[in-house]
Amino acid sequence: MVDTTNMPRHVAIIMDGNGRWAKKRGLPRIAGHREGIKRAQETIKTASRMGIKVLTLFAFSSENWQRPKREIDMLMNSLDNFLKNNIKELMKGNIRLKVIGRDEPLPVKLLNRLRQSVEETKANTGLTLCLALNYGSRQEIIDAVKKIMASGIDPKDLDENSFPRFLYTDGLPDPDLLIRTSGEQRISNFLLWQISYAELYFARKNWPEFREEEFKKAILEYQKRERRFGALA
Repeated sequence: MVDTTNMPRHVAIIMDGNGRWAKKRGLPRIAGHREGIKRAQETIKTASRMGIKVLTLFAFSSENWQRPKREIDMLMNSLDNFLKNNIKELMKGNIRLKVIGRDEPLPVKLLNRLRQSVEETKANTGLTLCLALNYGSRQEIIDAVKKIMASGIDPKDLDENSFPRFLYTDGLPDPDLLIRTSGEQRISNFLLWQISYAELYFARKNWPEFREEEFKKAILEYQKRERRFGALA
């Protein structure tokens, strides 16, 4: 049983395996993405119900622009529809939306929807749902360095405590648990600075198969581990 007194504050998920799930069933990749969106909706509700403070979902990487245009267009439209159809649910669930990543070259329609949704939910105090969209951790660090240079901050005043203020995730706690589905054991340029001390959990199931019980298994595994942060036991 999940110990509600030992929950990770921040869970980050690399939602991998939509295409493989579809291929196994003789379906187009787009069908896998549609099913993956359903799992995202379920996971958001589960995380909120369990009292997790932040849930970050790797929705679209900066490398994903290399995929076929039809697939990209479908993903962008699906995200726009997700926000349009679920804003009432986010408000009802007291969920705050945050988006990390670069704006360019996201479609203007989607950017407007994102900004509107962030604005509408900014006063909510429950789960923070953080969507990593057009996101890459290396570009995030480069953007942070550019901000630091533009700020005129004295390099002597820069340290591990001040640097995160310039990252996209400013204001969020670092992830305690990183989950990746589909059996792959890679970080894939995701939150490289922020997951320095995160527990890693690699699930064998593809993302469309990652139901509530699978999410709970990851939480239970996290609760079995002893987090030392570099110190002795």
